[in-house]
This record gives sequence, C-alpha cells and structure tokens, in this order.
Amino acid sequence: MTTKAEGDAAEDRALVFLCARGLRLAARNYRTPGRGGGEIDLVLWDRDGTLVFVEVRKRRSRAFGGALGSITATKQRRIVFAARHYLLRLGAEPPCRFDVVCMEEGGGIQWMRAAFDAG
Repeated sequence: MTTKAEGDAAEDRALVFLCARGLRLAARNYRTPGRGGGEIDLVLWDRDGTLVFVEVRKRRSRAFGGALGSITATKQRRIVFAARHYLLRLGAEPPCRFDVVCMEEGGGIQWMRAAFDAG
C-alpha cells in the first residue's frame, strides 16, 4: 500500500469514528489555493454548532513522538491558515476548534479535542 493510500485509509477510518460520535462532514482534504498554503484533512460540524478542523495522523511507531509529535508548530500554522481561508467562505464565523485524530500501528484511535488553538 502506498503512503497516500495509507493516509486515505486513515482519514476514512477517522471519519467513520467521528461521525459515529455525532459529527457531520462539511469538507474533506480542503486545500488553500496557491503554493505555501495549507490543507485540512477533515472539516466537520459538531452537534453544538462548532466547526471542527481535524488533522489525521498515522504512524508506524511511537518513535520521535509518534503521531501526535509529528504535528509541528509549522504544521499547526498551515492548518490554521487553511482554516481561516475556509472560514472566509462562510457568512458568519461559528465557534471553531482544532482536533487531532492519531493512529499508530497496533493501537486504536486517539481523538484529542482542542489539541491546539489558532493563537
């Protein structure tokens, strides 16, 4: 399986997991136009009206911080940039949060709500 196929499968699994917990899909693989922008794996609506930007990470091992440790400050800035771009399309800005779904070989799914902020 290619790295892209593994990533797509991890996103599929995360989406099923989150939808089973009441979230609704708004967008998948949202990318900003142009170079140097960002991408958001999943954008979902939570039951309380919060727009949730989700980064999905899958790693084979926990070495070097595992899946969660792979979300660097630079990656967070790119996600926040893409989220701001996404919000421009909406008439009014809803409450938002940035979640992370992590998967590691042999492990389950870890869902971290509000894993980081736009600050």
